[in-house]
Amino acid sequence: MKIKSQQDLWAGLMFIAFGLFFILFAMGTPEFLDKLVGTRLIPGYQMGSSVRMGPAYFPVVLGGLLAVLGLLVLLDSVVSEGPEVPKFHFRPLIWIGLSSLAFAYLLKPLGLVLASAALVFVSAYGGHEFKWKEVAIMSVVLVIFSVLVFVKGLALPFPICPDFIEVCPIR
Repeated sequence: MKIKSQQDLWAGLMFIAFGLFFILFAMGTPEFLDKLVGTRLIPGYQMGSSVRMGPAYFPVVLGGLLAVLGLLVLLDSVVSEGPEVPKFHFRPLIWIGLSSLAFAYLLKPLGLVLASAALVFVSAYGGHEFKWKEVAIMSVVLVIFSVLVFVKGLALPFPICPDFIEVCPIR
């Protein structure tokens, strides 16, 4: 048995893991694990029914759908014969995750403009080619789009400029 697509294999495993994670945290730990450990590890939420949904209903249903989708993708990636597929690269995944964390931590002290620019530059570094000019243009476009949509259009209370700048031209 060979792996037809290693990317599909990893994607299927990731979907299954995320789906089971959300189901576990929404429903709480199963009773047999609670008896083994002796205490309730994850309390969980009430499930409810289709007519009267509880707080656990939505994450459990979506987590289940995600796990089933992951199983389908995983089964599709495994075949009896197939060409050799290059190995999975973790570099883009790590840099995109780091860029999301950087955006989250930089949004309040630096504002939407600088946090969005940091997001674009850090995530672009994870790609196979990094060109300063292209990334700078993409950053400017994303910053303008973000300010227009989130601050002006949706009126979300995001700080636009850093805390140390008292007068911001965009209000």
